Amino acid sequence: MRPKVERIARSLTDILASWESVECVALCEQSEGDVLDPYFALVLDVYHRASVPPLEERKKAFGDPGAFESAQVQAKDRFFLEGLPVRIEYKSIESIEQFVSRGSEYLWILQNSGTYIFYRLATATVLWQRSDWMDGVKRRLGELSPAFWSGLREAFQAKMEHHLADLGAAAYQDDGFFYLVSMGGFLRYAAATLLMINKRFEPSHRGIEAHLNALPQLPDDFQGRWETLVRSDASMSREQKYKVAELLARSIVALQ
Repeated sequence: MRPKVERIARSLTDILASWESVECVALCEQSEGDVLDPYFALVLDVYHRASVPPLEERKKAFGDPGAFESAQVQAKDRFFLEGLPVRIEYKSIESIEQFVSRGSEYLWILQNSGTYIFYRLATATVLWQRSDWMDGVKRRLGELSPAFWSGLREAFQAKMEHHLADLGAAAYQDDGFFYLVSMGGFLRYAAATLLMINKRFEPSHRGIEAHLNALPQLPDDFQGRWETLVRSDASMSREQKYKVAELLARSIVALQ
């Protein structure tokens, strides 16, 4: 982490740790990159038991930063400090505990929302914690049952096949918009299925490709087929790309 980023992160952590309801402050991996990277942002996850201070009080505590905005639905503050984009996300421990402790019972939710919530927890760098709660969460995430992974693989694989069918229909109907929507859905759930096969949580979409290429178990010719689908290539028709997607899907389904 760059000195400037670390200094601002520590300063914000000191403020957040002073709130009685806060249990843990964690740094997300997005904050570890170069500040010149377009994807860079200083992202802090704040895990709390009771309510955090109201918006105006939070804004004042952060020093009335520039371009301050808050999303109440997702409990998130965005602003700039010394030219750096900052995002602070507030997460209820009660909600987190429901998913971590009873993950297999919430597959019906995770099959739509994905496992990124677990990825954030598993990869978070703890800057401050009031107790060992986060340590326990990380340990439990490493002990999820085989039924958890196989259940989500089955759900994601079904979604992959559904989007594949839509992709074929759109290709042969020459429906450009629905073709792009279907291709996006197919790629998302093809990736999610592969991650479940390898017992990996889903990273953010911007980090999917790097994680896929590092997986120990992949179908033959995966990279070639994936690249064919994600790149813009006017020489290939939609029908031809659909055929490639069909081959990729079959190879994923065949993995044990």
